[in-house]
Amino acid sequence: MRISLFSAGVAAVLLAHATAAPAGTSARPEARPVSGAPEVSRADGLSLRPQLRPSDLGGSAALARPTAEREAGFAEWTGVFRARALGRGIRADVFDAAFRGVRYQPSIIERDRNQSEFTNTIWDYLDSAASDTRIRNGRDALARHRATLERIEARYGVEKEVVTAIWGLESAYGTFRGETDVIAALATLAYDGRRGAFFEAQLMDALSILQSGDTTARQMKGSWAGAMGHTQFMPSSYLEHAQDFTGDGRRDIWGDDPTDALASTAAYLAHFGWTKGQPWGVEVRLPEGFDYTQADREITKLPSAWARLGVTDIEGRPVPDHAPAAVLLPAGAQGAAFLVFPNFEVIERYNSADAYVIGVGHLADRIAGKDPIRGDWPRGDRALTFDERIEMQQRLTARGFDTRGIDGKIGPLTIAAVRAFQRAEGIVPDGYASLAILNRLR
Repeated sequence: MRISLFSAGVAAVLLAHATAAPAGTSARPEARPVSGAPEVSRADGLSLRPQLRPSDLGGSAALARPTAEREAGFAEWTGVFRARALGRGIRADVFDAAFRGVRYQPSIIERDRNQSEFTNTIWDYLDSAASDTRIRNGRDALARHRATLERIEARYGVEKEVVTAIWGLESAYGTFRGETDVIAALATLAYDGRRGAFFEAQLMDALSILQSGDTTARQMKGSWAGAMGHTQFMPSSYLEHAQDFTGDGRRDIWGDDPTDALASTAAYLAHFGWTKGQPWGVEVRLPEGFDYTQADREITKLPSAWARLGVTDIEGRPVPDHAPAAVLLPAGAQGAAFLVFPNFEVIERYNSADAYVIGVGHLADRIAGKDPIRGDWPRGDRALTFDERIEMQQRLTARGFDTRGIDGKIGPLTIAAVRAFQRAEGIVPDGYASLAILNRLR
């Protein structure tokens, strides 16, 4: 939805940095740490790329081109894109007003090119996502907007704590909504970015938003990747899911009043199947001798069936049968374990990084007064760099454990390859793509 959703996710969407932000700032993970897949960028399937867009260049090659050359190319591209936009129904006055003063932004491209090396561990991320400050600020925000959030919950069936948690991670409860001109950012990324077709589609959608009159080009501020407002919607997600909950005739996710943004977030989650009363996940205790090949998102059982295998909540009690659930080990056998339910997958539609989903769910739980995560984390580990993730995939594939692609993204196929390697080596097959595994491959 972003880049994430709103992200991308990933938003970003954004496949932006995965570092844990300090308390009070956005904690959105833009690349899944260690054990995850990247955020999913959703395009509408229609390429909007003008012919004058430069070919996909590597980071150093693209940035090495003289600034004057890039600016000249951008100006030429803008003319071609204008014709395409007008052909899609965008009025000339809307386009010209949106692009007035817009120039190529090399700093945007630098950020886009340098995302892959920003990584962090899930425990460091969660330390920030559910910090004491963020929890306290979340409870305060919920108290201030309780009446509105309760009406949103009643309308869309999404718990107020969940909506508040997303607000907290995306913009620190509206404190950091982004100051980047969205049109300039999207145009730069559409012209010179790695995912030109995606950003061209987002740019066209941004122009549609302006044409609808919901906001103006200069008020359309957001992240460097085009995610906007209190809960960081990408333009395509805005067009599909934004709500006028105040009834003033505008879907305003940018202003100081967060009402429309919070309702839009609840509408988005409801659209993708949120079930009220079902947890995103429950921290669990695994029995001695647990078969770690069962810790697979594709393997789901009712909690009562997991209980027969010795999987209980952290206090040793059976987890209620909310719905079929999977065992998730975000940091392998040495980290905390969770049973995750279909609502986990709904939050993934917002941002597909496990760390983000757990961050939202856990922050929502803490805002509601529930306990911290009690399981340990392998805090002596560090996240793999992008180059190390590439190396791990290369070495696994060379040893006969095919990752079916060398892209530096530790998704399900790479996790399966790690698990197969672990079984062959006679070690716990938890699929955790750690530095210890890479060193063993070496």
